[in-house]
Order: sequence, then C-alpha cells, then structure tokens
Amino acid sequence: MRSISKSLLIVILLASLLTSCQSPSSLYEWRGYDDALYNYSQKRDEISKEKLIRVYEQIIANPGGTTQRVPPGVFADYGFLLLSSGNKSKGVEMLQKEIELYPESKVFIDRIIKRAENEK
Repeated sequence: MRSISKSLLIVILLASLLTSCQSPSSLYEWRGYDDALYNYSQKRDEISKEKLIRVYEQIIANPGGTTQRVPPGVFADYGFLLLSSGNKSKGVEMLQKEIELYPESKVFIDRIIKRAENEK
C-alpha cells in the first residue's frame, strides 16, 4: 500500500511540474511588430517602411493569440502610416477599423481622421 501512495505522489508531483512549466499564451500575436517599428523609426527609409507595412498586413490577415483579434493600436498605426504616405482613403479605412475593434479609441482616432480630411 505504501508503494502505491508513494508512486501516486510522484505522478502528481511530475504532473504539476510539467503543467507549471508551460508558457502562458499571449492575448495578441505581434509577429515582429516591435522590431519593424523600431527599424522604421530609426531609418525612415522605404525598405524599413515596406517591412513595417508587411508586418501590419500579416498581423491583420492572421491575428493569432488567444483573442484572435488584431492587437490594439495596429489599425491606428497602420492607418497613420498610410495617411502620412499619401494614401488617404486606405489610411482612414484602417483608422475606422481601429474604432470598430476598440471603441475606446474613438475620441483620439476621430481627431486624426478629421485632420486628414481637412488636409488637401
């Protein structure tokens, strides 16, 4: 009887160790966003800009993470980049998607959209 309880204790300890070693899942999948954004902010060239745009598009196409949602701010950042690149219609579209997904951003994003619409 003693050997069964000892074996059971070992199994329970091993199971608890194995489950505690699992890494927690992320709410959002960022897919290299931080590196691409840093590179673009440092270089401000077309190559780093194109890489950042590809990262935005990858995140939007396949959000991942436990929420399966585009992370907060991605549509806004992407939209602002598009606006500053002269692509007003797609930029505003991305900004509006940020508001749809994260309504708490409406006041801030509406100001950006209004400013873009007033620029010629």
